[in-house]
Amino acid sequence: MKRSIQARPVPRPHEAFSRRSVIRAFGAVLAIYLSPWTAASSQAQQQGGSTMNHYATQKSLSDAVDGGGLLVVAQWEAKPGEADRVAGILDRFLPEAQREDGVKLFLISRAKDNPAQFLFYELFRDEAAFKAHQESAHFKTLIAGQALPLLAKRERAQYGLL
Repeated sequence: MKRSIQARPVPRPHEAFSRRSVIRAFGAVLAIYLSPWTAASSQAQQQGGSTMNHYATQKSLSDAVDGGGLLVVAQWEAKPGEADRVAGILDRFLPEAQREDGVKLFLISRAKDNPAQFLFYELFRDEAAFKAHQESAHFKTLIAGQALPLLAKRERAQYGLL
């Protein structure tokens, strides 16, 4: 029996999130979420650490995904020389975002092989919760006011949970 080989389409540069990359990111997030939380300071990042501060929540993974929600996956890349400043801002932002009423899960990771890259995995109860997040004082101050100007690239995609 002859097996046909079909070339897979190559994603265009503007297609930031392929199905495979989202699945890979989700797997990585699950591994982080299900493992014991690790606390590491931004100073450890400067010394080659690979995790940012993580703030444990009282929610289980099944609680977070129960009932669906709006999933936002974002990738950032800091401008040259700004990665540690961005990490410091995110260290202050993350616990505030995780405490929001409509946030079911909110994780931020820093790439091991390129510390200027950050991956966000945000699960909101619904579209209204996402809008409230973007209107929060900590988002406007820390993200819009301080972090975004330090970025070379910012990409986001939204998904509905199945």
